Amino acid sequence: MTAETPMLERQQHRESEPRGRFLYALNPLAKIAAPVPAMLALLAVRDLQTPAAFLALAYAVIFAGTRLSARMLAILLLAVPAFLLLIGIGISLWTDASRISHDVVVLQLGSWILYGEALEVGFATALRLGAILTLALIGGLTTTGPDLTRSMIQQLRVPYRVGYTALAAFRFVPRFGHELEVIRAAHRVRGASHGRGPIAAVRRRIGYIVPLLAGAIRHAERVALSMDSRAFGAYPYRTERYRIPFRARDVVFIALFWIVTAAIFLAFRPWA
Repeated sequence: MTAETPMLERQQHRESEPRGRFLYALNPLAKIAAPVPAMLALLAVRDLQTPAAFLALAYAVIFAGTRLSARMLAILLLAVPAFLLLIGIGISLWTDASRISHDVVVLQLGSWILYGEALEVGFATALRLGAILTLALIGGLTTTGPDLTRSMIQQLRVPYRVGYTALAAFRFVPRFGHELEVIRAAHRVRGASHGRGPIAAVRRRIGYIVPLLAGAIRHAERVALSMDSRAFGAYPYRTERYRIPFRARDVVFIALFWIVTAAIFLAFRPWA
């Protein structure tokens, strides 16, 4: 490896990032730290306005700071509102009638009555859930596992043995999916069928367990040998391919997000 290689890799890493979207240029830890206070505080609120405001804030940051695919646009604009509507109605129907006010009747079908406060409780819970999940997408949509691991190692001083071992274990998951497809194809080619119906499907899945475990053991052994051959863990520090710095814009983003978070809580006073 020449002295220019790390510089070239950093350049390629920067060029691979989508341009014109500020979230991609931020440190992964900044994108996680900014919404965490709001996510934790939302667990304790019970009004409609506060989670609705944070849901709107999360949408604004995501649309301004990321480059969304058509599928993600459909999820955010169609699937999420439909999910919140269903969750809100469902919780409203299951709300204990003895714990709500019976002053406002929204819908009455025979002896069954839907009260306004029950509807408010249901949609407040749905909006709170939607706001927390959407705030989590601020970092989730623009951060990769390797970059987050490098940030934790570089800024939080997490031991690299822990960080990269966890990352290697996480990467087992997609490999298991590939192994499963290979095993299924092999069973189809060999005509190893257990019949049709739910019982046969369960028997087939049980038959996948042993080859999956064997493949996992082989893969773990290869990873362990590869790490040992590279002297992984032999030294207290590891030289990174490229650094992920924590810059002034990361501090500005966190500060602005926290200021907006405090302003929302001061404006609606959900605990007053």
